[in-house]
Formats: sequence, structure tokens, C-alpha cells
Amino acid sequence: MPFSAADDILAALPVRQREWLELVLSDWQLVADLAFADLLLWAPDHDSNSQETVRLVPIAQARPSTTQSLFQGEPSREDFDRTVLNLISSSWHNQKSHRTFQRVEPGSGIQVEAVPIMHEGQPMGVMTMHLDLAGNRLPSKLEMIYRQTATDLMLMAAQGLWPSEQPHASDTRMQPRVGDGLVRLNVAGEIDYASPNGVSAFRRIGQDDGVVGRKLSDIFSGLRGGGLPSVGLESHVLAGTISDRIEIEHRGVTLMVRSLPLWNENKRLGAIVLVRDISELRRRELQLVSKDATIREIHHRVKNNLQTVAALLRMQSRRMNSEEARKGLEEAMRRVETIAQVHHSLSQGLSQTVDFDELMTRQFRMAVEVATQNQKVRALKAGTFGHLDSEKATPLALVITELAANAVEHGLGKNDGTVKLTAKHSTTEDGRVLEVMVSDDGCGLPEDFETDTGLGLQIVRTLVKSELQGKISWQNREGGGTKVLVTVPVKSRPASA
Repeated sequence: MPFSAADDILAALPVRQREWLELVLSDWQLVADLAFADLLLWAPDHDSNSQETVRLVPIAQARPSTTQSLFQGEPSREDFDRTVLNLISSSWHNQKSHRTFQRVEPGSGIQVEAVPIMHEGQPMGVMTMHLDLAGNRLPSKLEMIYRQTATDLMLMAAQGLWPSEQPHASDTRMQPRVGDGLVRLNVAGEIDYASPNGVSAFRRIGQDDGVVGRKLSDIFSGLRGGGLPSVGLESHVLAGTISDRIEIEHRGVTLMVRSLPLWNENKRLGAIVLVRDISELRRRELQLVSKDATIREIHHRVKNNLQTVAALLRMQSRRMNSEEARKGLEEAMRRVETIAQVHHSLSQGLSQTVDFDELMTRQFRMAVEVATQNQKVRALKAGTFGHLDSEKATPLALVITELAANAVEHGLGKNDGTVKLTAKHSTTEDGRVLEVMVSDDGCGLPEDFETDTGLGLQIVRTLVKSELQGKISWQNREGGGTKVLVTVPVKSRPASA
């Protein structure tokens, strides 16, 4: 958990140092859980001018999930006495591990261990482990093995061997945790210890016999009824020779297996292997994929059905003798086609949002062209709508289409001119709003203008107020013409222009 000042401090560090400390932050929860202790990461303050005057400050904390944390808030330098601060400074300058005891009250204490985080022979920072020694009880075998493993990893950090720079090492999605199941392997790849949760994970895939003393590769190959290849990612992960992770599926159970080799200088000590049952996660992913595919198919079918309705209306309008009836059918056809285009956009992706700029770039020009008779009308678009929720996209698309058609038919009449669509996001006291303006350079509003006359304007006013929970106003435009301003509250942020 980075502290509030961490970003500023990290930003002031050299790029390679910052990247290495970020690698530590991506994986050090593992060490905190194994150590049953809080970890603090200390980095040089950006105000320091030289190695001799470097001032280390805590920038992040890892709270153990295996025990309670010792710190209530964000610790600072002022929360530690001179003994601990000297310990940290010495660890940075001497590049060695140090341990001390900080007395907190009579009869109890906190063990503080400081380890330099090294990379390419240079100190990147210091990691301190804060272990509560209160209680003085004899630790269990699990605790002893966990703490020894934590010590091994901290010594690797002091030797520049941890964290790993393998491609998947910093990817924390679904990363196995210590509490999911832990196995410790020796140099030969044999299991020296398996935690109770680790044993349970093996039992779920059908391994009911004991696992201690056996190789992981032999266990999995036995379950499958055949051997594993001697080379390849799967074999190396199960042998604990590389830092990576794989997924193994058997009997409908999917296990994520992550290996982390343990080293002491040039000598390999073995490895730890974390095991997590992700069967339920995989099942949910399949359900979501199926659901998304169904939703896309529904939108696609709705779009096709609406386009069929629009085609039927077009055919019917051609058979009408009454000009008024023909025009009414054409307007209905245009509205149905607008709704169909929104469903077409929704059928293209997994999200329930619409790229409204892409939709309106096409639909606005189409609405202007359909409404144009024999005059020349330019359709211009400015500003950015961004991605809008589908429940906003459909009524807003209808509103803009109606206003565009109205601007051509009534604003310009039979004259040439320009119809412009402008979009702008802004923030008000009530939150984020989208301001949409449709304007023309026609004759302007008549003196007896009424918004509740005409089916198109009635539809617009109803959609804005009831569906969009917005506001709409008609005004004369400076220089001649009309502008209609629609203000709609939105949750989404505008896309970059």
C-alpha cells in the first residue's frame, strides 16, 4: 500500500531505481504474509543531494494477511527512534542486513530487521520487517517454514536476486497468495513441506496420497496417466527452477501454480510453489463470455429487425398518395433507423456503452441529407461526446436526429446553409454534464414559436425531460439562425479528442 507521498518521491528517482522499487511493491505482499510481519519500503528523499547525506523515508507498507498489523496509519520517520533509523541508514550505506529490537512497552518488543534492496550492485532502497514478539509462544512448523522462507527472500533482495524480472512476475491478476496453498521444494524438486491448504488443493484434483518427498512433476503426470515433457515451461515451473506460473486442469478443477526459486548467492536452495484453485473464477469467466455473446447477438437481431421495419415503412411511403402521410412515414422510418444504429454500435463490443462520436459522425450527416430537398446544406460536427451508456445513447441520438431534421426543414427552409452539431463536457454544482447544441444559420425563430407544436418537437421535449433527465432551450443565434441547447447529466468521462 503506497503512502500519499510515494508518487512524488518515486518520480524524483532515476528511472531504473523507480522501476525496481515498483517491482518490489508488486510482489512484496508474499514476503509480509510469510514473515507474519509488517513490511515498510524506504526510499531516498528527493531532497537528498549525495550518498553521504541521503535521507531515507518510508513510502509504502505491506500489511500481513496472516496476522494483525502493528501500524494503525501511515508510519513516518518520526514514529521510529534513533536506533531504528540508524539501523536503516547503516543497511543502505553498508549494504548488509541488520536486526535489532525496539522496546515498545515493558515485557514486549518488536523485532526490526533492515535489508538493502540491491540491483546491479547498487542500493535501490531498504526494506524493513517489523515482527511482534509479544506472547513468546513456540511457533508451529508452518510458521517456522514460512518465516525461514521470508528470510530467504529478504536475503535474495539484499543480493539483487529478488524480485524477479520474469514477464509474469509483476502481473498480479489472480496471483496465488500464501493462504491459498504453499509448497516448499528442495534442490531436487522434491516436496519438503506442503501447507494444509496446499494439500487440500492437491486433493481436489485427485491426489489423495501424501505429497511430501515426491516431485510435483511426478504427481501431475501420475494424475494424467502420462509423463510430462522434460523441457518446457510446465516442467520448469513444477521443478521450481524458474520464476513463472502456469495453469493445470484435471477433473474439472483448475489450479494456478506459481514457482519462485530460492537462492543464496550462487547456490540454489530450492523453491516455493504457490497453488490456487481458480476453478470458480474460470467458470464465471465462461459464464460472462457466454452472457456477453448473448447480449451482442440480441443487439444484432434487434438492429436487423428495426432495419426491416424501416425498409417496410420506406416501401409503404412510396405507395402513399397523400404527401402528408408519406412524409409521416419517412419521419418514422428515420427514427427507427436511428435506434437501429445504436443497437448496431452495441453489438460490436462487450461493453454496454456506445462510442457516440463515431455514431453521430455518421448519423448526423445522414439526418441532414435525408431532410434536405433541393438546397445545399453542410453538416458540421465539433467537440467530443465520448462513450455514453446505452440508456442515454438511444434517446440522445433520437433528439439530435430530430433537431437536425428540424433545422433543415424549418430553420433553413428551402435556402442553402449550414447545420452544426457541437458537444462539450463541463462540470456544474450538480456534477458532470454534456452540453449538446444544434444550430443553423437560417431565418431564426418565429415570434409565435411554440415547442409543443409538431410531433417531432414533442418527441424531443419528452425524451430530454423523461429519458435523459436533462434540459432543453431554443434561442436565436447571433448573426442569424437558431440554436438549440440540450444539457444532459452524465457519469462517463469524455474521450480524448
